[in-house]
Amino acid sequence: MLVALGLAAAACAAASGESSAPARVEARSADLMAVGLVHDDGMTIRLSRLIDNAPVRDAAVTVTLRGVTHPTTAEADGSFTLQTKDLAIPGPAAVEFQVVQAAARETLKGTLQVAAGAGSGDDRNSARQLWWWVLNFAVCIGFLWLYSRRRKANPG
Repeated sequence: MLVALGLAAAACAAASGESSAPARVEARSADLMAVGLVHDDGMTIRLSRLIDNAPVRDAAVTVTLRGVTHPTTAEADGSFTLQTKDLAIPGPAAVEFQVVQAAARETLKGTLQVAAGAGSGDDRNSARQLWWWVLNFAVCIGFLWLYSRRRKANPG
């Protein structure tokens, strides 16, 4: 019975671990396109040329989010990353990507829509449901254990 309880708890934990699609922002200029995917308090930015969809690697990118300018870090795969707690604030946010490449400077504008309570409300309800099932199984196991003890004490 304890094995069944453990399996049920593991199945519920796995189901609650599923995450929804990440928030996404897309911004374009005449020559470039930036796509940002948000995971928790981080954003991965892919910057490419519109003409041939080639990644832009030799650029400096800064991101203005909610009125604050944040620097990005260039990664080995050609993407750029940004870490800020402002990405977790729910609601729409104007995003500006400033791209400096050699002597050229471009600004790409987009809107990021972060779902209200992204990741927290569903996880809390899933955890509450998990513990409800664990409690139900524990009560049933306790009842069966007491019932079997009583039968052994009074065989007739």
